[in-house]
Order: sequence, then structure tokens, then C-alpha cells
Amino acid sequence: MSDLYWLTDEQMERLRPYFPKSHGKPRVDDRRVLSGIVFVNRNRLRWRDAPKDYGPHKTLYNRWKRWSERGVFVRIMEGLAAAGAECKTVMIDAIYLKAHRTTSSLRNKKGNLGRLIGRTKGGMNTKLHAVADANGRPLSFFMTAGQVSDYTGAAALLDDLPKAKWLLGDRGYDADWFKDALQAKGIQPCIPGRKSRNLPVKYDKRRYRRRCRIEIMFGRLKDWRRVATRYDRCPTAFFSAIALAATVTFWL
Repeated sequence: MSDLYWLTDEQMERLRPYFPKSHGKPRVDDRRVLSGIVFVNRNRLRWRDAPKDYGPHKTLYNRWKRWSERGVFVRIMEGLAAAGAECKTVMIDAIYLKAHRTTSSLRNKKGNLGRLIGRTKGGMNTKLHAVADANGRPLSFFMTAGQVSDYTGAAALLDDLPKAKWLLGDRGYDADWFKDALQAKGIQPCIPGRKSRNLPVKYDKRRYRRRCRIEIMFGRLKDWRRVATRYDRCPTAFFSAIALAATVTFWL
């Protein structure tokens, strides 16, 4: 029995509305190419090492590069998430993703955002900020260099929060401005107070236990070897790998 990964007909039907329109010459078989892209990302292969069953490796790489630059994989994840999420309660958290030495140069050309890799106590890392639904399925992501504060990610994800009743977060999100912003959106924060606070912060401890689901989500994303260790120098390609892993793992 083959160990190769193949998207099913049902999965392809759910993905197809998000594909870019083909202009001129018809695209090569979408199912074969996308299945190959998933296989390469999950197993962290070089494109040239992709199994021959998926066709020429240049076809896989060109489709991956072109659709990543156009944000197709991110739109697929966000579209499927918006249609199937359980958003009465949402969760927010962040995780470090180790950057391989071949990607960790901090040199930057003028005029761009750089590689979004920063130096932390654990070495060179990228930080992934995420919002998940009540079942621990990812809704949206934001990526920064590793040394960037959780507050930056929280501020970036704030406008994309769905209409929810509760938001669960750890002590890293205990900031008055963030809680005020949540309450202004009609969301009740369930966030324990920092130890440096003079007065203890009241929160629903029973509800807070559910926050483990977003940590489980990060663990499942890191089962994809191209996500667990960052080998892509281009932040757009790496962000697309994360979105693809989230789509296949949680939304298909």
C-alpha cells in the first residue's frame, strides 16, 4: 500500500472555490500537484526529492511559489475556517518556531520587512501568533520575529477576532489596554493576572482550563516538519506552509 498522500475528491471540491482562475493554457492536474505540495511540506523534502508519482518537481515548486506569493493558501485556510468555526469562545497564544541555520541570516535589503527571524534565549526563532476557536482549530495567524512581544501579535490579531463571547489567554496577554479593547468588542476576557500586579485578577478558572486546546493545536501543526523547523528563507513561503498545515490538519 502506498504511503503517499492524496487529496480525496470531497476535499478537492471544498478547496476548488478558492483556486485562482486559469488563464490561457489549462493548469496541470490540481489534485496531483496539490497532493505533492502537501507531501513535501509534511515531510520536509527538497522539491527535487518529491516522489515521481506527483509529476515533475519543478511543476510542484512553481505552483507552490506562485500561489504562496498570491496568498492562495492563506485564503483557503481563512475561508474554510470562517465557514466552519465554533466561535462562542476563542483562544489566543503564541509559539516559537526554530529557524534552521541556513535561514537565520539577519541581513536585510532596504525596503522590505526582512525574514521575520529574531534572536531569543533559545537561539534564532520566528514567533507564530494564533487565534483558535472553541475546539482548538486555527482561525487566523500573525508572524513576527522571535523577540517580538505577545502584545504585538495580540494587537495585530485584534481586528480579525470573530464575534465571540469569551477570549482565553495566558498571563502574557494581561494588559489593561487589551482587555478594554476586547470588552469594547463585546468579548469577555478570561486571562489570569501577571504576578507583578498588586491586586489579583479574577477570572473563570474552570473555563480557563480549555485553553490547553490551542497548545494541542500548536503541537499538531509542528508534526509537519516544515513547520516545526523553519527552512524557508522567504517569510511568505513559510507562512503559506503554516496555513497549508492548518488547512489539511483541521479544516479538511
